Amino acid sequence: MHKRNLLNLGITFALLSSTPFLGIQAQAQSQAQPQAQSSGAKLKIGFMLPATGTYAALGTAIDNGFRLYVAEQGGKIAGREIEYVRVDDESDPSKAADNVNKLIKRDNVDVIIGSVHSGVAMAMAKAAKESGTLLIVPNAGAVAVTGPMCAPNIFRSSFSNWQPGYAMGEVAAKKGHKRIVTITWKYAAGEETMKGFKDGFEKGGGAVIKDLTLPFPNVEFQALLTEIASLKPDAVFTFFAGAGAVKFVKDYAASGLKKSIPLYGSGFLTDGVLDAEGADADGILTTLHYADNLNFKRDQSFRLAYAKAYKLQPDVYAVQGYDAAQMLGIGLGATKGDPKNISDFAQALRKAKIDSPRGAFTLSSSHNPVQDIYLRRVVDKENVNEGVASKALADPGLGCKM
Repeated sequence: MHKRNLLNLGITFALLSSTPFLGIQAQAQSQAQPQAQSSGAKLKIGFMLPATGTYAALGTAIDNGFRLYVAEQGGKIAGREIEYVRVDDESDPSKAADNVNKLIKRDNVDVIIGSVHSGVAMAMAKAAKESGTLLIVPNAGAVAVTGPMCAPNIFRSSFSNWQPGYAMGEVAAKKGHKRIVTITWKYAAGEETMKGFKDGFEKGGGAVIKDLTLPFPNVEFQALLTEIASLKPDAVFTFFAGAGAVKFVKDYAASGLKKSIPLYGSGFLTDGVLDAEGADADGILTTLHYADNLNFKRDQSFRLAYAKAYKLQPDVYAVQGYDAAQMLGIGLGATKGDPKNISDFAQALRKAKIDSPRGAFTLSSSHNPVQDIYLRRVVDKENVNEGVASKALADPGLGCKM
């Protein structure tokens, strides 16, 4: 089976809306979590994911991955049937507090799954911490979520922004680069990814000679590309995602910079958007906790099941949604399906080794994945694994007290 990711084929032309899950046949799973007796009441899960805007297709992939795991468990988690409640967060931090409170106060959900945008996730974490509602973050890497805002009821199935940045900083230093320019959107995800890169790169003797930024979701890159050309760095490191990543990769190639200045990125520069980026992405190196050819049996079975269910190949967003459901299953398996028993839920996850398609990972004391970060090269529209850039990399979890 070709591993090409078709999820965002038209992302530069029409952003996908989230679609309802349709009829996945339940499959037996070798490591299914212990099932508790049904309490009778349905488990109410609130999805706060983008259904419109720049990150719409990413929200769809997370939703798909989550529901695939649930289908594999016979449509239940810890013996409880599920009711889904959805809110489109629009990737808009100014609306995040109202949106998350609709789920908590109006809809009385038992657990919240979301979101993609780091600014939105910050508001969600604040509301979850204040209300005690279970929150599993399936993408947004805002460092504070598992840092100063950490709480016993807040978990992440994805990464911290610092992790892929740090890993690429180490890679760039080992390649002998000394002078690098960074470019990203001026918001939490971009700034924290750059912080990780600097930590890794400067540790290896390199220096960032210029940080270039533009407001989210602005994609007018030409002036900044001209400045990069004038600075003549050894390489460029960037963080963009979704439609912004497509535009940047294409503009970078069109400017001629790709021929003379290597482009490195956090994995979201190419994950889920390679069909749209086309040949302009060839050869780009990125770091992320997932790749297209990991060849784990767990990953192979996941990819086959996902392709069968959705007629698409999965990307990192689908994996993170799938693992969010796995983590929920592990925690609720330990509490006999009770989402209010935060102590036992958290204890079970801290002890767990999550059998992910990305490779097994554990959670840190701040509830962030401790995981391998892979070095990937774009080859023929695939993020081909070139090895582990950083083994079992843990976010520092600075400021977390619980």
